[in-house]
Amino acid sequence: MDILNAIVALLNYVFIPGLAYGSQLALGALGLTLVFGILRFSNFAHGDTMAFGTMWVILFTWAFQSMGISGGVLPTALLALPFGIAITAAFVLATDRMVYRFYRKKKAASIILVIVSTGVMFITNGLTRIIIGPQEQNFADGGRFLLSAQQFKAATGLTEALVIKSTTAITVVTAAICVALLFWFLNRTRTGKSMRAFSDNEDLALLSGINPERVVMVTWIIASALAVIAGTLYGLDKSFRPFIYFQLLLPIAAAAVVGGLGNPLGAIAGGFVIAFSEVFVTYAWKKVVGYLVDLDLAPTTLLQLLSTDYKFAVSFSILIIVLLFRPTGIFKGK
Repeated sequence: MDILNAIVALLNYVFIPGLAYGSQLALGALGLTLVFGILRFSNFAHGDTMAFGTMWVILFTWAFQSMGISGGVLPTALLALPFGIAITAAFVLATDRMVYRFYRKKKAASIILVIVSTGVMFITNGLTRIIIGPQEQNFADGGRFLLSAQQFKAATGLTEALVIKSTTAITVVTAAICVALLFWFLNRTRTGKSMRAFSDNEDLALLSGINPERVVMVTWIIASALAVIAGTLYGLDKSFRPFIYFQLLLPIAAAAVVGGLGNPLGAIAGGFVIAFSEVFVTYAWKKVVGYLVDLDLAPTTLLQLLSTDYKFAVSFSILIIVLLFRPTGIFKGK
């Protein structure tokens, strides 16, 4: 019975949180790797684009709630999500036309665009803080649990309880749908094939009659949509604070590099590698080990390698190791 309790504790505190966090990082890394693969630069403003889009989702959620509109058992934020995506995509397209397009026409080096995106990052972050403020915002409503602790204990009789939050289930299902739609779009539609061709060989794609401005526009729209969805899912699962999304850029970038920068499949794999690494290293294993050993051998310490305050150090360490020993990542990106 203690083995079963250990398994339940492992699922509850490691596997399920890692699965949800990995889904959020995978969506964020997909947007980042699309921009890199097609526009040839690392977009440092991606984390704050997530914050900007999530902010609009929150504002529309509050507006719907004030009008008595809700999603029932589902979060109202899902109804507000299309509006947040539309505003964010418009903002990003305007930024591209006013800022990035100039450097693209000059054929500026990638590092120049990275520096420019850093300036866009600070401006976007400032706008978000001005509009919604720097404080924490909780906007999740609807049903809270798919499986509560009381229900699980009553059904199994175990000491340890397995809890599945509705936001966790929504995160995993939404991420799976988004990934499936993205791969269908890239592999089955004419525009998606044009984007892949542009990414593989820009000069040959132009000679084939592909419109580069259309490819750029679609890339920014998809990247914006993925950023807003990832940011909203993260905010629903945890909470929203602009500075947190600024910090999320590190694990998202690490996920993209670990999987293979410019490779969508690698971004997904990298997201889960980074997420589970962070959870494994920062989880206190005392409870799980206590179920597996005799009472006399039960640990007295937390058995925690790193505090959760240092979880981003895990991402940074993995990023450095990959850049040193396998810079192309798992799936041999660029």
